Amino acid sequence: MDNQAEVREFLMSRRAKITPERAGLPAGTNRRVSGLRRTEVATLAGVSVEYYAKLERGAIAGASSSVLDAIARALQLDDTERSHLFNLARAADGIPLSGRVRRRASRNPVSRPSLQWALGTITEGIAFVRDQHQDLLATNDLGRAFYSPVIGDAGRTPNLARFQFLDPASRDFYPDWQVFAEMCVSIMRAEAGRDPNDKGLQDLVGELSTQSDTFRTLWDAHDVRTHGAGTKRFNHPVVGELTLAYEELAITADPGSVLMIYTAEPGSPSADRLRLLASWAATSVAAD
Repeated sequence: MDNQAEVREFLMSRRAKITPERAGLPAGTNRRVSGLRRTEVATLAGVSVEYYAKLERGAIAGASSSVLDAIARALQLDDTERSHLFNLARAADGIPLSGRVRRRASRNPVSRPSLQWALGTITEGIAFVRDQHQDLLATNDLGRAFYSPVIGDAGRTPNLARFQFLDPASRDFYPDWQVFAEMCVSIMRAEAGRDPNDKGLQDLVGELSTQSDTFRTLWDAHDVRTHGAGTKRFNHPVVGELTLAYEELAITADPGSVLMIYTAEPGSPSADRLRLLASWAATSVAAD
């Protein structure tokens, strides 16, 4: 991924989203763009037009934190977008994330028994580990039953992004398919900004861009987001519709990997269906 192109397209896409009215500026007449002009962003940020134009061409190396903060304020970036801009600047400066090289795990976290034991202690919720490539690395028993449409017949490591964009079954599994698609790509965009030299992620982006028009369109939008916490709807082939809350937890022993936990509101229909899925999973394991 070319850093200058990433910076240029990110800044241009953010500028296009801010109308003069939203920025507190007069719209004027004969505007050829719906968003802000470069001159307007420069004025709001307190930098020269020439300097902002240089930044938007992708020449962000050497930009100070104060300038980046001013640009972020002018473009009304949220916390994730601001972090993404700073990550792109660090990459341009040749400075790794947080001033150090992201430590790679010496082995696949799936092979660490303690992680599997920890997942196994979570019995009333769906728990799984995914990495920055959207690979589904490990699950608890309920997670294995929940993600059966993604896992399939094993073989290749299950990948949530490939399932989202390349498997027609995802349209049934995710009732809010477009929302999930936008979320998936935005998370991947943020990961690419944190580690622009991640070849595995580059290869996945290339694969999905070639095979999915929707992915390519969303990737070109340059939207970024973090996961964190929230609520999602699913339509499971065994138990039907589930509305689940999720929490994302970083795994410090494996930088880039996260632990995701899905739970249902106690006493809700989704909680009943989650218990039914757990019973179905236990029965299936016993039968095997």
